[in-house]
Amino acid sequence: MGSVERIETRLFINGKFVDSSDGKTFPLRSPTTREVIAEVHEASEKDTDAAVAAAKAAFPAWSALSPDERGAYMKKLGALLHQSGKELSRLEAMSMGRPVSTYFDNHACAGAFEHYAEAGYEAQGVSSLNTPGFVNMTFKQPYGVVAAIIPWNLPLVFFGNKVAPAIAAGNTVVLKSSEKAPLSSAYVATLIEKAGFPPGVINVISGHGQTSGAILSSHMDVRALSFTGSCRTGRLIQAAAAKSNLKNVVLELGGKTPAVVFADCDLESAVADTQNSIQFNSGQVCMANSRIYVEESIAHKFVELFKAKFANISAGDPLDPTTNHGPQADSAQWDTVQKYLAAGKDSGELALGGTAEIGGLSGGASKGYFIEPTVFLQTPEDAAIMKEEIFGPVVNINTFKTEEEVIAKANDSEFGLYAAVYTKDISRAMRFAKVLEAGTVAVNCTSPTLAKDMPFGGFKSSGVGREGLGQSLNNFLETKTVLIKIS
Repeated sequence: MGSVERIETRLFINGKFVDSSDGKTFPLRSPTTREVIAEVHEASEKDTDAAVAAAKAAFPAWSALSPDERGAYMKKLGALLHQSGKELSRLEAMSMGRPVSTYFDNHACAGAFEHYAEAGYEAQGVSSLNTPGFVNMTFKQPYGVVAAIIPWNLPLVFFGNKVAPAIAAGNTVVLKSSEKAPLSSAYVATLIEKAGFPPGVINVISGHGQTSGAILSSHMDVRALSFTGSCRTGRLIQAAAAKSNLKNVVLELGGKTPAVVFADCDLESAVADTQNSIQFNSGQVCMANSRIYVEESIAHKFVELFKAKFANISAGDPLDPTTNHGPQADSAQWDTVQKYLAAGKDSGELALGGTAEIGGLSGGASKGYFIEPTVFLQTPEDAAIMKEEIFGPVVNINTFKTEEEVIAKANDSEFGLYAAVYTKDISRAMRFAKVLEAGTVAVNCTSPTLAKDMPFGGFKSSGVGREGLGQSLNNFLETKTVLIKIS
């Protein structure tokens, strides 16, 4: 698995692995050692068009199948995903630095395909006798070709959450992986081939957003698109969709999660939860609680406990099962976090970390793009590190005195993906649940805690639409009204 030759890096189009049409590849470097681990085929405009054409050709036969028939393929893929944890965790560790010790994504992806293998019959319309002389009804029908563009931080989670409901609804799919983490998606394509899916139902391409991503966003034959990633890219996708065929777009974008901690909370639980939220995946999580507001009377104790827990990490080679803190995904991400660290030192009080290097690394990992867990205190609310998404293990801890004060601070953000509040006062908890401007509000817990059957998505610039087991199928279905006049 460690050699370039044995890693699948080609495009999966119309049921076959193919080289890029122009022979173009891009190097994928390990964020741990900075060495090139693979040359990945980059989808050209011709390749992207070919993937869409393959999906379009496969759509009539796939959509004509019963949910049971489509589900049989999905169950086979789910079983193969469950069995492939070792291979997939290695690929993610190699490509974007995710520690194998924290890897669960193949099971999450498998679970999505297994759920939607059974959920196809939920695509039902309604009927009405409320118009005299008519029997009226609605149909729920697939769009046709849909595109899925997934991020690099949890690729297989998003692979399953987007592709599974799309094909269960009867659509065919072109998935574009992130250029920072393409290897696991390419490996899943080998499992799709092994599961025997009809050619063209799921196409998997790799490449950069400005080429294949932009083409999918503006393609006239793509009727719906689901994207998870940055706000900047989300705006480009929505603009391209509007300028082309007004395709239905679901966007799950960035976040700047506030966690509000009151003095009556379970302090140790609040510390452990909030520390895990910002340290998991080296802070590379859209809903990580990068802003923590602590009631003034317990602030000193909270900060001391938090610093002790946050500093106690095992950083190193993500392939080592004892590692729980890997590098940033690549040099660009590392550079971005370094800029925020410099800005943070100018605006706030550095209480932990903040150095350019992380200590205790050995071997190849000493060259890696590691960021030390970092804490800033008393940062002005208008500072860049309070307003912008850093996507690293960097947290701001500020204090507050009153509910009104902290509500205003927590909501003073263009992001609104997730928010959390810690308190034993049920009335206060419900007041905050109602007033916090976020798509998900957690009480006495924080991100990455989610519920599979609850809607997930963002307020404000954090997104458009919702995803989840009860929502995603409908994202990929058109509603048609049928009016039947009776004599």
